[in-house]
Amino acid sequence: MTDAGRYLPIAEHGLIGDLRSVALVGTNGTIDWYCCPAFDSPSVFGSILDAGRGGCFELAAAVPARTKQFYFPDTNVLITRFFTGDGVGEVQDFMPVTGGAGEAERHRLIRRVLCVRGALPFRTRVAPRFDYGASAHTVRLVEGMAVFESEKLTLSLTSTVPLECEGPDVRADFKLSEGESAVFALDQVGGEVNPRRCARTEAEEQFAATVTYWRRWLSASRYRGRWREMVHRSALTLKLLTYGPTGAIVAAPTTSLPEQLGGERNWDYRYLWVRDAAFCVYALLRLGFTDEAEAFMEFVTRHITPGDGKRSGPLQIMYGIDGRTDLSETELTHLEGHQGSAPVRVGNAAADQLQLDIYGALIDSVYLYDKWARPVSSDQWDDVCALVDWVCAHWDQPDEGVWETRGGRKSFLYSRLMCWVAIERAIRMAHRRGLPADLRRWQEARDAIYRRIHSHGWSPRRRAFVQHEDGDVLDAAVLMMPLTKFIAPTDPKWLSTLDALTEDLVSDSLVYRYDPLASPDGLRGDEGTFSICSFWYVEALVHAGRLDEARLAFEKMLTYANHLGLFAEEISQTGEQQGNFPQAFTHLALISAAFNLDRALG
Repeated sequence: MTDAGRYLPIAEHGLIGDLRSVALVGTNGTIDWYCCPAFDSPSVFGSILDAGRGGCFELAAAVPARTKQFYFPDTNVLITRFFTGDGVGEVQDFMPVTGGAGEAERHRLIRRVLCVRGALPFRTRVAPRFDYGASAHTVRLVEGMAVFESEKLTLSLTSTVPLECEGPDVRADFKLSEGESAVFALDQVGGEVNPRRCARTEAEEQFAATVTYWRRWLSASRYRGRWREMVHRSALTLKLLTYGPTGAIVAAPTTSLPEQLGGERNWDYRYLWVRDAAFCVYALLRLGFTDEAEAFMEFVTRHITPGDGKRSGPLQIMYGIDGRTDLSETELTHLEGHQGSAPVRVGNAAADQLQLDIYGALIDSVYLYDKWARPVSSDQWDDVCALVDWVCAHWDQPDEGVWETRGGRKSFLYSRLMCWVAIERAIRMAHRRGLPADLRRWQEARDAIYRRIHSHGWSPRRRAFVQHEDGDVLDAAVLMMPLTKFIAPTDPKWLSTLDALTEDLVSDSLVYRYDPLASPDGLRGDEGTFSICSFWYVEALVHAGRLDEARLAFEKMLTYANHLGLFAEEISQTGEQQGNFPQAFTHLALISAAFNLDRALG
């Protein structure tokens, strides 16, 4: 069988989670990605990265069926429905969001199977492969319960139908008639947490509680505009990417899903990127979700205080979800990669890069939090001042840039732009609240950056702002210039830049971030259009007053979402989702574009 035949496409998945970890559920009813107990833990089910060795949890009709997948309205409860010649069945997948004493360490994944019409045979196979498929385990049946035990993790599977062992796996074949159901519950056990059964009534109660949790959370949204369903799905997705214990927001819940099939651009995104998380805070604040912003600020205060002496400056570009700084990158050579796309990487060496733009992203989010949610404390302001002082002294260094290129440091315009944002927003906060600051130094640095971008970031030949100083290469990151209020959206230099970007990097409303041939990034292969850039493009058109173009580009972009409204990082030449999935960057940009376009349309 070909690689493509052994793997579902990336987009053929839905997402469930419990604010600790997530599972990807395929349209065929198979869970082929699940890390336990946290986002960045080793996988238990990882067949999305290796169909043979990765492990999976299959649950489907045992006869040929058409399938349809959808979310229970306004929730992260996923329904996979099977249509057959003998009837209709469905699998309801969810992970209860727990917070009570004794429940916080119970990571539970529940799968309810129902026959809604006729009568249907079902089949399940539960095949965990611990530690990314590298660790052996034993399985035993105890009073109808299966216990999977590895060196570092033990899981129990309770079931309302008889289970039987099949080597290191368990399986069950059963038939349901209309109105009948079966329940499977997978629990982490060990330490103080003991196996427990999950009867139908308990599953029903937890289903109802999970539905209630998500609907209550979403009810805080203030968004009432067009595209409400897509905006709310994006908000629910961003919430799923939040690690409850610390407030960290991961860039994506997967690792090494390829940006190009067969290529090497495969990265581990299960960490908090300062930039991505700060932009998430902005998007959620726009909708009225202040608790998530407060949790992120607590994470920043606890784990991201200015340090010194690091190659990457006082901040790392990313942190572990628990605040750790060591994210050493290794390759799992025993896994073949999604559709044969090796390498599979764990950890991320980009953590040590210098990316000056993160200071602007972070301080902008602090500014917005201070303005819309809660005033920052005196200690938090001291940290802001320390960061701004550092930016004033280092803004003119070359760095690796927003796209984490591995082709050497350059004087990237976007990095300069966001250093300007860092200082400018801090000045605003100081003025608005009368906070102490070295305003003269800050203003001199801010103005120097402004003049430097106009003198060295502008290409007279291209009639455009360009990727890095004294070059001619275009980069979609400059779309942020009017969005950050650095330049007027109707400034002739900006409108000329927008036209140049449209000509060079836009393909039927989809936007490439840059041309790797014109600007080598140290990696082999091509990549797809970058979805966050496509939404930035929509916003740039909005600000330029080109509303008809903006709306068409936005509506086109929405057609590239998967069947559930989810986006990965990129879109391929053939319109397929590429890269880690779902991607926080894409969904936060969708929210921002929808908000601003809707407001402009009136």
